[in-house]
Amino acid sequence: MSERWIADRMHLIDASGIRKVFDLAAKMQDPINLSIGQPHMDTPTAIKESLISAVLAGKNAYCQTQGIAPLIQKLQAQIDADFNHPDRKIFVTSGTSGGLMLALLALVNPGDEVIAFDPYFVMYKHLTTVAGGKIVPINTYPDFRLNVAKVRAAITPRTKVILCNSPCNPTGYVASESELRELAELAAEHDIALISDEIYRAFCYDAPFVSPAQFNPQTIVIDGFSKSHSMTGWRLGWVHGPEQLMQQMSKLQQFSFVCAPHPVQWAGLSALDVDISGSVAEYRGKRDYLLKELSPHYEIAPAGGAFYLFLKAPWGTATEFVTEAIRHDLLMIPGNVFSSQDTHFRISYAADNRTLERGVEVLIRLAHRT
Repeated sequence: MSERWIADRMHLIDASGIRKVFDLAAKMQDPINLSIGQPHMDTPTAIKESLISAVLAGKNAYCQTQGIAPLIQKLQAQIDADFNHPDRKIFVTSGTSGGLMLALLALVNPGDEVIAFDPYFVMYKHLTTVAGGKIVPINTYPDFRLNVAKVRAAITPRTKVILCNSPCNPTGYVASESELRELAELAAEHDIALISDEIYRAFCYDAPFVSPAQFNPQTIVIDGFSKSHSMTGWRLGWVHGPEQLMQQMSKLQQFSFVCAPHPVQWAGLSALDVDISGSVAEYRGKRDYLLKELSPHYEIAPAGGAFYLFLKAPWGTATEFVTEAIRHDLLMIPGNVFSSQDTHFRISYAADNRTLERGVEVLIRLAHRT
């Protein structure tokens, strides 16, 4: 094959550092895996049974691009109750990543700038690149708070989108109501599209979840079932925002994903009635356990949500530290996967308690090089 076949944009996208760790884990005998950014619990039985029923009932063909009517109606009613925005409409996407890709492709022209808070979810940079845009990172170290003054200073005539993710992957930081209000008002003031990635909204441990859409009715919200209902492999999400933009994104979905998986949407309809409070409480307990055990040995910023901690490496770069951890069978993600800095590393506490205990033992030894 000739090298000239490969599009230039592909040379601007690195292979995912997270996937590299996944591949490494598959080759290890008994790794202490704190790298995986997905729930360790299986999908609730009621949801699996709904999928099986949908498949057996023949709901296996294409459906409407925007999603099946019962799921659309139920989600729209929920969103209307939450926001009461007359122009806020919803459609169903092939995962939240699919929704994010559609949003950026529908909004970003070549050369446009997309502001994101560093550290940020790994896909933000690369999907912006695919859309022809440029990521403008806003440094949030060391406490990962949203400094809206920094955002204001970064705005240029080419700024088209601001990306917000709270609770945040990789830091676990949950933005305050005042931070989100200021950000939402700033976006409205400058006529900039604000995308709120709310895939971890169910996992807020210390305060109720707040969406910037409460303060800016033009906010585009991306959400889904993957994390809250242990459905990462099912690829089912949704987006809601201004109707005109939703129509453009739905049109783009028609010529890309076509539709979210049809039988999975029927399972999603049943998932909306599943109580997930037990799993949220379990993750809160895991968060508290790790903070108690690791805080004497590591610098850990506030982590009020999701199921991640973003710890400062006690020596060396984060890559060097993670490399040493791998020699002790402990898998984590170095911070430079998510950031321009290589000072921190991410651990996921979406794991069983024994795995967390083993991980804590290794992390304490590594902190003191013993």
